[in-house]
Amino acid sequence: MNKPGKLVVISGPAGSGKGTVIKELFDLNEYKYSVSATTRLPRPGETDGLDYYFISKEEFLNKISNGEMLEYVEYPGNYYGTLRKPVEEMLKKQYNVILEIEVEGALNIKEKFPEAIMIFITPPTYSELEKRLRNRGTETEESISKRLERAKKEIYCIEQYDYLVINETDLQKQAAFNINFIVESELKEQKSGENIINQEKAERFLQNYFNN
Repeated sequence: MNKPGKLVVISGPAGSGKGTVIKELFDLNEYKYSVSATTRLPRPGETDGLDYYFISKEEFLNKISNGEMLEYVEYPGNYYGTLRKPVEEMLKKQYNVILEIEVEGALNIKEKFPEAIMIFITPPTYSELEKRLRNRGTETEESISKRLERAKKEIYCIEQYDYLVINETDLQKQAAFNINFIVESELKEQKSGENIINQEKAERFLQNYFNN
């Protein structure tokens, strides 16, 4: 019997460049992207079913009650979550599905899909993360401070992921290659040793991450 595809959960703090890396990843292999659902209104240029599934709060809550959400969070005043049916259908068709999601939602996914490949992506250091956020030039100092504080909490969760991928500056293609190699190895029921996270690696990484 043919094996289903792999659910690939990718998390990382704002400024980690995960969106750019994921775009590079789609050039390397035939992945499918999991589109999230939300109760917020569409922004200019956003398309239903492409950027998000835009649904009412009532419909979203009904889907939660009916077990149709793999995970969900409320942020600020709106709900965001992953619909179960589209993901399961893509996996059954043997597609590897990319789910770009924040840490809270990712850990909820892990409970329901313990076989999911959990990947955390980040710049090499906290100072580099701050530099990238500031270089955007699109956010206030207050917003940057909030993102950095949130990033600290997220980064301390890396031990709960399977793999850590460092997105070096201007090396997004390499980060995408590393993720694709991880997925290919998992499909062969092997592990990509260099990027595997364990307690010792996590502690060593965190110590260096905030001291450089």
